[in-house]
Amino acid sequence: MSADSTSRPLRPMHRISLPEPGPPRLGTLATGTPVWLVTRYAEVRQVLMDPRFNRSSLHTADAPPLLVVPNLLDSPDGLLNQDGAAHQVLRGTVQRAFTPRAIARWRPWVASVVEALLDDLAERNRPADIIEGFTRPLPVAVICRLMGLEHVDRERIRHWADHALSGGAHTAEEVGLAMREFGEFAGRLVAERRTSPGDDLVSGLVAAGDELGIDERRLVTLVCGLVVAGHETTMTALGNAVVYLLTDGQAAWPGLAKDAEAAATAAEQLLRTIPLSEGRVLPGLIRRAVEDTEVGGVMIPAGSVVAVQTNSAGRDPEVFPPGEPDLFAPLTSPSIAFGAGPHHCLGAWLARLELELALHRLATRFPRLRAEFTPETIEWREGQMTRSPLRLPVSW
Repeated sequence: MSADSTSRPLRPMHRISLPEPGPPRLGTLATGTPVWLVTRYAEVRQVLMDPRFNRSSLHTADAPPLLVVPNLLDSPDGLLNQDGAAHQVLRGTVQRAFTPRAIARWRPWVASVVEALLDDLAERNRPADIIEGFTRPLPVAVICRLMGLEHVDRERIRHWADHALSGGAHTAEEVGLAMREFGEFAGRLVAERRTSPGDDLVSGLVAAGDELGIDERRLVTLVCGLVVAGHETTMTALGNAVVYLLTDGQAAWPGLAKDAEAAATAAEQLLRTIPLSEGRVLPGLIRRAVEDTEVGGVMIPAGSVVAVQTNSAGRDPEVFPPGEPDLFAPLTSPSIAFGAGPHHCLGAWLARLELELALHRLATRFPRLRAEFTPETIEWREGQMTRSPLRLPVSW
């Protein structure tokens, strides 16, 4: 825990206060950079889909600082920070692997990973830590299998991921060292798969990248980004969902076991209503205006930094019913939990599959799962871009 949280327990993520939906308004990042905060559903979608708000201009010579300590999201070579044709080429190297049809083919082995972890959890002494035993290893195991990294020490991957998305837990020197190690690992991996390709995502990326003429630096950064993105957000979303379902959302637990379709609907509602982040490092998905653009009746000048608050937009009372979510009611409008537009999260369908299978099989195998924690006693994983429970003791 952080120093302030020892005297004042942090709220579970589903209970935190979010900016109220309203017209765009000015705020300030931790670096002192002014930022326009966009909170309403329609305007969040507008900004995310409008090419007049982009990512690459955040890394030009005149761009203001966004992060106190840079991390992987700050790399101009990353997929997230490309726009236009360059972004389309780079994204095209991985998009085919993440289509709904491709994800459907992975369903049996993702299910097998879920079952194996639940088998191990069932053998643990009670109370058992469901974070260590299930929610943390699941996404790591899935992305390692997908990328052909089963032989790699998963603690090393977690170490690199923690630094890659650090939000103050590590110094700039520590982040720099970890990212150099991560980059060297990814560089060796790319060279290895180029000479000895296999049936895995990295081999496919290297083949596509070489065919399209993507330079080595961008290819290595892409591999690093996929390793991190492939498990960090899913781990966070699943851990925070378990907190909700074993406390304020207990009534929904039996419904998750009903069938996978019900669990899939619940996963969408949980993604809509439970934030991954408190916004302490960045208050939303960041873009920069490349020309004067009106949003919600407010003129945002060219060069301005804009933060879209997808969590506030996901609770916009003009679009979604206010109050506690009905987890088994289908969304009435398209989800923006994974963004929208050209930078919509590539791994969205994989994350959905993992959450659906994890929640459904967990509730089926452990119908009487109960918390051996209270919201006030949860230890939190802090100092990252996201916040999630560090430990959650449970019994059944």
